[in-house]
Amino acid sequence: MAGTNLGARFYRQIKRHPALIPMIGFIGLGMGSAALYLLRLALRSPDVCWDRKNNPEPWNRLSPNDQYKFLAVSTDYKKLKKDRPDF
Repeated sequence: MAGTNLGARFYRQIKRHPALIPMIGFIGLGMGSAALYLLRLALRSPDVCWDRKNNPEPWNRLSPNDQYKFLAVSTDYKKLKKDRPDF
């Protein structure tokens, strides 16, 4: 019952103050973008290790050509050479 009452109150506030609609939209967009970025970091980042048994150090399996940063402005990863030993 409390959830229905909360939804009805929210609807009445939106109907009474329609200028809140863009603000709610931008807040929702920001929260969704932040959640998707955290999900990307959790799944694609070499710093996160979900499977310690089979791959305890995932950062050692990266080749120099792997781009793991979200945005690389001036680095061309295709031209990088290997400068570290294999483990």
